[in-house]
Amino acid sequence: MIVVAVAPVGAKVDADEGGTGFIDQVKHPSWWDEGTSPPQVGDRLHVVVLDASRVPPRFSALQQDIGIARRLRDGDA
Repeated sequence: MIVVAVAPVGAKVDADEGGTGFIDQVKHPSWWDEGTSPPQVGDRLHVVVLDASRVPPRFSALQQDIGIARRLRDGDA
């Protein structure tokens, strides 16, 4: 995903394959770690889908959410 817009509440991202989504500010590592820069336009992020039914879909860039998604996908949850 590439960050295409930033607002005080989060960031809009575009997928390489097309489509857009939103990362709420609390689902970006910078919310939790002062040493991590906030998202900026042009940043590339690895994300996981949290809620594909929302418009726009909601994503997370937090490692713990990505880890949970991997365990669920692999059947280790």
